[in-house]
Amino acid sequence: METWEHLTPEQKQQARQIFGQMQQLPPDRRRMVSDAVRNLRTMPPEQRERVIQSEYFRSTFSSQERDLLRGASRLPLAPSENGEHAGPQD
Repeated sequence: METWEHLTPEQKQQARQIFGQMQQLPPDRRRMVSDAVRNLRTMPPEQRERVIQSEYFRSTFSSQERDLLRGASRLPLAPSENGEHAGPQD
């Protein structure tokens, strides 16, 4: 994963933490959060934050899930070939 090699140690640690928290979510919630991250990453930061704070997101995602969305959408991780985000690997 070329993108992973270019992350700072702090970004790698943050990615590991987010990935670990995502793995703890039930599969259906993990899928919802992953889909939302993919959509959020296409937006500019200001719009992304407005969406995360929107009534729809507050009613759809828990506070913990919104924190995951916020953190994951800020990481410079590229989607893999099949459109899924790859997890952190060394």
